[in-house]
Amino acid sequence: MTRVDPKRSALMAHVKGKNTKPEMIVRRLLFGMGLRYRVHSRDLPGSPDIVFPGRRKVIFVHGCFWHRHAGCRLASTPKTRVDFWQAKFDANIARDSRNIDALERLGWSVLVVWQCEIKDRAELIDRLVAFLQVDPE
Repeated sequence: MTRVDPKRSALMAHVKGKNTKPEMIVRRLLFGMGLRYRVHSRDLPGSPDIVFPGRRKVIFVHGCFWHRHAGCRLASTPKTRVDFWQAKFDANIARDSRNIDALERLGWSVLVVWQCEIKDRAELIDRLVAFLQVDPE
């Protein structure tokens, strides 16, 4: 049986799933562009982080660690309990894929913004503008 580290358990219990710093940065950028949106719409698969109902577009803001951004240095794997973490990461990836597929089948367009992509604000704004097909202000 694998021993659970109480310090790590307490640390992980404080990890937020909503209103994360990367998500808030993306929301502020969108709001600054004059766009209005809904957040965490529970009536859609995966409760997307940002929803534009009139445009039928959603944005997920994914943490590179939790959602396994391929090739990203932030997507490291803990050295302890590797089997546990790999199963958790695999389940996250499968759930993300199911949610995106379900949204697209319902006629929604989906954009995934990765945590590491937020550093380059100009590039992020370009991606958001292209996805939402709006004029930047």
